[in-house]
Amino acid sequence: MSGAGAPELMVDGSGLRVVVIASRWHDQVMTGLLDGALAALEESGVTDVQVLRVPGAVELSVAASQAARTGVDAVVALGVVIRGGTPHFEYVCQSVTYGLTRVAVTTGVPVGFGVLTVDNELQALDRVGRAGSHEDKGAEAALAAIGTALTLRELVAPGPA
Repeated sequence: MSGAGAPELMVDGSGLRVVVIASRWHDQVMTGLLDGALAALEESGVTDVQVLRVPGAVELSVAASQAARTGVDAVVALGVVIRGGTPHFEYVCQSVTYGLTRVAVTTGVPVGFGVLTVDNELQALDRVGRAGSHEDKGAEAALAAIGTALTLRELVAPGPA
């Protein structure tokens, strides 16, 4: 199981501003991911949360890029890509992964990666934190984003040379 060895992430996100962006494909999966992310943010003390919805996983990157430029402390990107019978799956997964990574690196705003890339809907449902699920990837993505935001706050600018 991919969740084996995952760290316990408990952080105090009080005062952080977070945008959660969720795709609309596969409503049951997305409801679970979004519920998990929002619950984790609330439990961590984050009260300034904006939720945006985009059509699909490919659109997450552009929305995350714009959100990151608004002064937020972190972005959480949630989506699901389910393998089909064509190479489309690989192209979408690669595009989304590259796009969200690029947003984080170019803006300096952490992007929690909550995009499931699975073979079937049952695998996705097993990762959305509902009763009987083995993982809660929405919560994990939210905690990773705010945990990284707090870590980046600890960076100290170098003094004069």
